[in-house]
Amino acid sequence: MQHFALLIETLGNTTKTSEKLNALVNYFSVANQQDKIWVLALFTGRRPKRTITSTLLKNWCAEFCNLPLWLVEECHHTVGDLSETIALLIEAHYPKKIHNNNVQPLHFYVAQFIQLAKADEATKKNFMLQSWENLNTQTERFVFNKLLSGAFRIGVSQQLMVQALAKVYNIETNIIAHRITGKWDASTITLNQLLLSNNSSGESSKPYPFYLAYALDDDITTLGNINNWQIEWKWDGIRGQIIKRSNTIFVWSRGEELITEKFPEFETLNTLLPNGIVLDGEILAGTGNAILPFSMLQTRLGRKNITKKILQNAPAVFYVYDVLEYNGNDIRHLPLHQRRAILSKVITPIISNTIQLSPLIIKSNWQQITELQTQSRANNAEGFMIKQTDSIYQTGRKRGHWWKWKIAPLTIDAVLIYAQKGSGRRSNLYTDYTFAVADGEKLVTFTKAYTGLTDKEFAQVDAFVKANSLEKFGPVRTVKPELVFEIAFEGISKSSRHKSGVALRFPRIKRWRTDKKANDINTLEDLNNMLILYGN
Repeated sequence: MQHFALLIETLGNTTKTSEKLNALVNYFSVANQQDKIWVLALFTGRRPKRTITSTLLKNWCAEFCNLPLWLVEECHHTVGDLSETIALLIEAHYPKKIHNNNVQPLHFYVAQFIQLAKADEATKKNFMLQSWENLNTQTERFVFNKLLSGAFRIGVSQQLMVQALAKVYNIETNIIAHRITGKWDASTITLNQLLLSNNSSGESSKPYPFYLAYALDDDITTLGNINNWQIEWKWDGIRGQIIKRSNTIFVWSRGEELITEKFPEFETLNTLLPNGIVLDGEILAGTGNAILPFSMLQTRLGRKNITKKILQNAPAVFYVYDVLEYNGNDIRHLPLHQRRAILSKVITPIISNTIQLSPLIIKSNWQQITELQTQSRANNAEGFMIKQTDSIYQTGRKRGHWWKWKIAPLTIDAVLIYAQKGSGRRSNLYTDYTFAVADGEKLVTFTKAYTGLTDKEFAQVDAFVKANSLEKFGPVRTVKPELVFEIAFEGISKSSRHKSGVALRFPRIKRWRTDKKANDINTLEDLNNMLILYGN
């Protein structure tokens, strides 16, 4: 645990990619095998589920430090992060005199967390208090608390993890990336078994790492000859892979979640697709004749059971735009135009309400493409995907070969009325905001946003919040309605869950309108007009 805590501390104290990479390489070079596989699991989102509630953690911390509960809660509101709050309080109020040289390794604690899931409260409490006592440093307790509460997150990309493992194991990054994808259990496999076996986890369901596009910010004409590019609509759905191996269909999301059961419609593809094929595309709500808004697809997400009514109201269709494996062979090394030819040969004969070949957009010049882009929202698309026809299918986000050219977002001016502290490195700053528009003399909340400002601007807003708070409700402060911000978003839809009656898609702060006063903000009527024009 000491070694892992040191790694977390090093990663948290630098923003330099090279320093983070070196820290990971050093860790994977010397750590034991059981700890290594759990670090990979934790850093790629495969962390244990929450074991103990925050309420119990606060109560036990108060008891352990001999403090009143209200003071622990006040400290939590000030610090913003419960795991850090507890670590700080124990460091300050628990007079440990003996350094413990026998702190257990990381994998021991993770195994205990998993076992505690079904334990009674007394067993959980005993383990918690004993661990707090045995651990030596504030960082060790902070990491321990994060793991136990199921809130462990760290600012390390999967791509950086892949680079570190590639250096340590001397394996190409694209091979590493493929071998760590899919479904594997860190409690039953070692890192060597995962990385050094050609078949990795041995699962026929294993997907490939997704290739991601960069946003195109330059003039589109800088791309040169239009004939060197393949152009498609950028569909507004869920990026996914459909795999058929061993006569079984598997559906994966970009987040490496196996979602086959969420989309029973795709089971029909088992009789249509050849064995040994992997398709890359977009899961959309709709049929072969019409694409429905993303809000319809959202009605299916997060549900344990997909009812007959949901299947009728929000049917799913897979729009395919690439093939990564054919006849059991990895063909990602082939140029896009060759993969497209194979894809067309496979998909064209089986096009139906369940599977479609994403159509190519053929125009003779970039001006025609620019004019067509204005019709994106009418097609329930976000703009265009523009890919070099000779590009191979790479791993992660690479610049220069694949671009996403999105339409300009919708925007509206709103006033800040609630603020809450952020998390991670922003846990001491008010960076989570709720915004409102005007409805006559009233202010109506309609969205939250916590991205889009610079660090300097976040600090300035934080100072305003602290100086102009009107009321306090736990971690949330009501703020004097004076600061105006332009909110950008990709779409708008009706919503019975929001006081305004609308929900925004991907809301974020576009800019701080220091040139505007609160009486200059947009109105609820403006939002409703947007709903009529652009909503669904």
